[in-house]
Amino acid sequence: MDSDCGRKGRQLSPELGGGGDYHYHHLNPNQRHLFFNHHLLKVVVMCAMVTLTSFMLYQASESPFQILRRSIYSSFSFSSHAYHSVCNSSSRNYNEELCLIRVLEKSAMADKTVIITALNEAWIEPDSIFDLFLESFKIGNQTNFLIKHLLVVTLDQKAFRHCQVVLKLNCYFLKTEGVNFSVEAHFMTQDYLKMMWRRMDFLRYVLELGYNFVFTDADIMWFRNPFPHFYSDTNFQISCDRFWGNPIDLDNSPNGGFNYVKSTNQTIAFYKFWYESRELYPGIHDQDVLNMIKHSPVIKEIGLEIKFLDTAYFGGFCQPKELDSVCTMHANCCAGLDNKIHDIKILLDDWRYYLSLPEDVRKNRPPSWSVPQSCGPASFGQHTPRKKNVDARKILGNFL
Repeated sequence: MDSDCGRKGRQLSPELGGGGDYHYHHLNPNQRHLFFNHHLLKVVVMCAMVTLTSFMLYQASESPFQILRRSIYSSFSFSSHAYHSVCNSSSRNYNEELCLIRVLEKSAMADKTVIITALNEAWIEPDSIFDLFLESFKIGNQTNFLIKHLLVVTLDQKAFRHCQVVLKLNCYFLKTEGVNFSVEAHFMTQDYLKMMWRRMDFLRYVLELGYNFVFTDADIMWFRNPFPHFYSDTNFQISCDRFWGNPIDLDNSPNGGFNYVKSTNQTIAFYKFWYESRELYPGIHDQDVLNMIKHSPVIKEIGLEIKFLDTAYFGGFCQPKELDSVCTMHANCCAGLDNKIHDIKILLDDWRYYLSLPEDVRKNRPPSWSVPQSCGPASFGQHTPRKKNVDARKILGNFL
């Protein structure tokens, strides 16, 4: 008995002028030629449909956001004219998502890691903390090359233009409706808290885009390449004001000014939980909220392990360690922008002096830090916040 497929293979389609039971051997040469071409076309169409279906199934294995992101990105050539149009913060065509994708692609290392810091109008003044921050990369040991992987998130238009035109860095303008982040945001004021939580939500979004990041405050000086000293077996690691010797000890005091985070489902879920927890603990910043939630069973359910970075490599004014091993130094435990600038300048001088010493002296008798001086516990409650200068430039300070 013939199968349906076999019968159809020997039948003439109506388009060829035959009935359903008109067999192939009754055809003249011209009809046979038409018959062959007709079935060849059907085979080609079927193969094309199978290929397209397989491609769509493959695409479906990616997240919808990844597919959308790639389609948006590939449809936008990022010519210099187009980039200027959508990444000019004052343009009507300004597109935050396209600009972020573009600058992340440009800044990322081979493993999709970027170094992120924040900048606003106050920190672009001459001799500002941001100038000192960049100087540390230039005079550090094997740190200068990291500048090309630095993504500067600017909080106002003036800082964005300065970042692009003057500093010529990888820059992104993070808009926040209804908040002016160019004015002074004193520690723990409402504007300060909005700034901290806006930053937190932005970092979560970077993770969702599939990028790892090192977030660093601009009052952290980079003296050595920190990457060899990160833990290889954890996806979330954070610096601390005081380190008690065990990286998984949750009693370490975290400092949100420096952390290394890999993009995983666990870290994305954790950042969402961290951000949403601000509503449970209103009126406090991200660092203190982390202290509140670090023992939460939710973190275990997420499957995230928190590790704390050793202050021997990731130090600060709270717990300064040896010059011969430190990678970064944070002007923490300090209040007042002027106090920070004063002590950071001394910090950089200490580093320059250390580099000028003979190698055997550096190894066997390394000098000690000369800081903190203006910073430290005495700086809290005793500093006078800066006022606007005659140029009407705004000041942002008092980050910890």
